Parts: sequence; C-alpha cells; structure tokens
Amino acid sequence: MVQLYGKNLSRRDVAAHAGDLSQFAGVRSMTLDDGLERGIRMLEFRTGTGLRFTVLVDRAMDIADCDYQGKAIGWHSPSGFRHPGLHEYEGEGGLGWMRSFSGLMVTCGLDHILFMYDAPADNYVYGPRETIKQSIHGRVGTIPARLTGYGERWEGERCILWAEGRVRQATVFGEHLELVRRIEVEVGTNDIRLSDKVVNLGFYKTPHMYCYHINVAHPVLAEGSRYLAPIKDVVWAAHAGENYCKQNVGYRTAAAPLNPFHEQVWQHEMAADGNGEVPVALVNDALGLGFEVTTRKDQFPCMYEWQNFQSAHYALGIEPSTNHVLGQAGARERGEMIWLEHGDERRYDTRFRILTSADEIAASEARISGLAAQPAEDYPEPSGNFEPIRGRA
Repeated sequence: MVQLYGKNLSRRDVAAHAGDLSQFAGVRSMTLDDGLERGIRMLEFRTGTGLRFTVLVDRAMDIADCDYQGKAIGWHSPSGFRHPGLHEYEGEGGLGWMRSFSGLMVTCGLDHILFMYDAPADNYVYGPRETIKQSIHGRVGTIPARLTGYGERWEGERCILWAEGRVRQATVFGEHLELVRRIEVEVGTNDIRLSDKVVNLGFYKTPHMYCYHINVAHPVLAEGSRYLAPIKDVVWAAHAGENYCKQNVGYRTAAAPLNPFHEQVWQHEMAADGNGEVPVALVNDALGLGFEVTTRKDQFPCMYEWQNFQSAHYALGIEPSTNHVLGQAGARERGEMIWLEHGDERRYDTRFRILTSADEIAASEARISGLAAQPAEDYPEPSGNFEPIRGRA
C-alpha cells in the first residue's frame, strides 16, 4: 500500500484520486538554464510526504537539493551547482574542486580521494606519464552521466521512484573506470536508497578509492544540533594538539555560524550492527528533524565528520570512506589501496533517511547508542590507532 496523507492507498485508490501519479509524487526531468548552472540536466523526485530532492545527471548523478516540507536538508554553498564545462580540475594547485563543491551529496573518487597527490603511473605502462596528478577528492564528481532510465515502477501495491545512470572516468594510457548508480525511493516514505557499482572496464591494474561527502545544512544543522554515531574510538582530529579546544567546538554538538572558523575534520572508528550496517545521524531536537545515513562497514570501513561552521559556508559533513584519512600515500604504504583488474567491481549500498519527529529521532539514537556509546566528552584524545582495513566486500 502507498501511505499518503495519513491513509493507506491501493494502486487503484491512487488512480481514482488523480489523473496522474505526478499530482502526488514522481520523477521529473528538467534542465537548468541560467548562470553557472546553465545546461545541467536534473531529475526532481517527490515522494508525497513532503520530501523533495534533485539529482544532477551532469554531475555524476549526485544529489543536489534536498528538503522536507519546506525545510532544507542539503547544503547550498556559494559555488552553486556549477556546470561541469566550467570546472578546472587541476586549478589552484588542486583546490579548484572547491569551486564546484555544493549539494547534499558530492561523490569523491574513482581512483583518488582526500588531498592532492602525485600518484605513480607505472601500472599504466606509458613512459611519458610518470605520475598522475591528483587534485583534492578526485575527478568523478563533475563528470556527466549517461542517463539510462528513470521513472515510476509499481511492485504490487508499492510504487518505487527510480533513476539510473553511468559515469565513465577514463583516459588513454590510464584508468578506465565506470560508476553505475541507481537511486530509489518508495512513494509515501522518506528513505532514499543509493546503490553504486564501480567497475574497471580497462585492462590496466587500476587503483580505486571512494568517498561520499554528505553535507547537511541549516535548519537540521543549527546551534545545539547533535551528531550521533556508534563511535568506538576517536582516531584522529585535524586540529588536535595545542589548539584542540581553540575554537570551542567539540565533535558532539554544533555551534552557530562563526566568523572566522577553520574547518575541523575528525575520523571516528565506528561499530556496526549484526547486519554490518553503520548508522550516523545529525539531529535538531528543537525542530524534531534529523538526517540519518546508513552505510556498510565492509564497503566503507572509515568515517569522517566534517565541521564547516564558517558563516555563509555553514554545513556538517558525514563522510563514509573506503580509506583512512591518511590519504592515497598512506593507503599505498599500508597495503590498503584497492586495486581493480579488468572486470573487477566494488559495490556500495547506502540509505539516507529523514527523521521527521522526536519519536523517530529517539528510535535512531537508541539504535546508534545500542551499538557503541560515543565519548561523553567534547574533545576526546585522538588515539592515532588506524585499524588495518580487512574483509572488504
């Protein structure tokens, strides 16, 4: 049954109440036509609950806008949803990526994440290319997808909204990787399901690193909003040391917008449930509104928390990752780099859920705290214990 407006409706009931499902929910294709966003293809999803989100087909099928009953969930940075044709991947010494950094979700990869790195290129057997110059967070986030389909699908009395696309990152004498992304959400619900597959279509042994930069914004993020996670250990903090408490912002509770503020990044070691899932949430108790991300520990063994509380850049990032914050150099040195031969693939199954009431927040918190009790202090001493990554799916 489809749950709409407090009632359980059959497919026949839905059809009886409107000439088309789009009156209540659906997926609509459109193209942005002004400013730096001009020409970007976009899909708009509406589930009938008040949840609306958009998928940027021309930016790796990433999720841009997201709001619930008029309340913003996803982050809009000053850079906007810039057309990929304007992107300069190697600009500003590798930091040009920041000029295209916006939205609820930005995909990082496919062969590199984190800060700039000159990767050895001997695996590509091409003498003139001694290194691969990697900018921050990789190339994939500004590559247009080939849209293979979208729409509504009925499964008995349930209706699924969906979209699928393929994003190819490739060069001559280099990597030939493809991301196949499928996004689904059931009408009458607030659960977005993301299914990704990264496959090596080439015949060179190719490195693979992957991360989601999931950016939650005001009003879910506000002074006093709480970060909930099954933290077994605080492994690392970018700002640890003599100035650990300088900005008076710990890992647990959000501050109001600050000026100035320097970003803070933490890596936490998370516990998983019996199904291997790791839930993390940001909640605003005053509004009874939250956002929960659930990943798989065998797919994303690492998790970062990004605090960007600078005025006009105000966001908190939930960042599941295939690798430690040590970056590509650390992954190579520790033997933790993923290497894909021809036809090898990696899968990633993730769920985003809007928490719409105090009861749903309490249930999420109970689930999370039941896996591990996160540190009670705001500034736990980082252990520096980067656990070896084993048992990848």
